[in-house]
Amino acid sequence: MSDVQTRIKEEIEGADVVLFMKGSPVMPQCGFSAAVVQVLSHMGVKFKSVDVLEDMEVREGIKAYSSWPTIPQLYVKGEFVGGCDIIREMFETGELKDTFESKGVPLAA
Repeated sequence: MSDVQTRIKEEIEGADVVLFMKGSPVMPQCGFSAAVVQVLSHMGVKFKSVDVLEDMEVREGIKAYSSWPTIPQLYVKGEFVGGCDIIREMFETGELKDTFESKGVPLAA
């Protein structure tokens, strides 16, 4: 495993919910990242964010790590859940809430 893959793995294992995104939750740098932050905030999920714009190795490495070509990427308890469209769809159907509850992630909303 490369250094960047090791760093990504440590980020993902370091918190229950991790969002690899462009920008920060306060200042997202793309609409897709902003949409996922909005969903998580609406649900009251505490999450750690990783700004892929700060490190090109992480930006490219996370795509290889998950075999998923786009950012943002959401991980729950170490498991890749999806990107923006998947998260939005899961939120609308209630599946995202079920995922958090089944993995023991507390929701405030």
